[in-house]
Amino acid sequence: MQRAPWLLAVLFALWFAVAPAAQAQAVGDDTEAGVLVLGRISDDPKAHYEQLKPLLDYLVPRMADVGIHRGRILMARDLQQMASYLRRGSVDLISETAGNSSVLEGRGVAHAFVIAEREGDVRYHSLFFVRNDSPIQTLQDLRGHTVAFQSPNSTSAYYLPAAQLLGMGGALEPLLSPMDKPVPGRIGYLFARTELNVATWVHKGLVDAGVLSNQDWVDPRRVPPAFVRDMRIIGRSEDVPRAVMLARAGLDPRVEARLRELLLAAADDPAAADALRKFMGTSRFVAIEPRDRAALSRLGQGVQRVRREVE
Repeated sequence: MQRAPWLLAVLFALWFAVAPAAQAQAVGDDTEAGVLVLGRISDDPKAHYEQLKPLLDYLVPRMADVGIHRGRILMARDLQQMASYLRRGSVDLISETAGNSSVLEGRGVAHAFVIAEREGDVRYHSLFFVRNDSPIQTLQDLRGHTVAFQSPNSTSAYYLPAAQLLGMGGALEPLLSPMDKPVPGRIGYLFARTELNVATWVHKGLVDAGVLSNQDWVDPRRVPPAFVRDMRIIGRSEDVPRAVMLARAGLDPRVEARLRELLLAAADDPAAADALRKFMGTSRFVAIEPRDRAALSRLGQGVQRVRREVE
């Protein structure tokens, strides 16, 4: 029996949508001897494969002494799937935000072992800002007002500041649009989706306050200088690692030690320059300090509270 032309078209469309990911990855239920699997949560497997492959190509040839002879890349559609891959041993190494790292560590499926420096920073923090003519002077004054976060997946523009507001006794209330207002005593929030939107909503008075990272605050593509002149900062969060490399729980200690050695020395190796640059603009890897582990632990507790009390 012949298939209808529209059904064939749908099948071909599905194949081409998943083909780049299928070519870049192979899912296994168990660890495979001699293979290092680098993972990433991705909504664009082809683009992210091109970011990851040079680093994998740099690492694998330098790990034969610990039994690594091949490399593979495995994409996950979301944090839940990545946690499953790590738990099953299907992924060995990933790079994540501080927020997602704290969640994975809290689930016991991975642990942070080095930090990636990006855009010149090893650590960053959140900044709360308002218009210059706003009556809001402190974070406590946000009760009864509205705040724009960037996205529900952002560390610096959602999880970190939301946890801080909860920690000071604030109660967060989701709003449907900037026209909505929270009930008295609560802090209304919305997601603006982009950093520029966060700044624009505050500048135009659509919301009372916004939150961005200190890196975004000084980036003219995300906060135009004309906006900065009309706004002021009313608070900030603590510093957390900019980006974290995690190893799965149960990874051979010799493999993890070799990975740490290679990553920490990569910035001094000319052969690693291209791989670092393509790896999401990484300039170097640095060791995790006790203050970083403490910050990740506090952030993990904050993320759990946000998910429990807000989401």
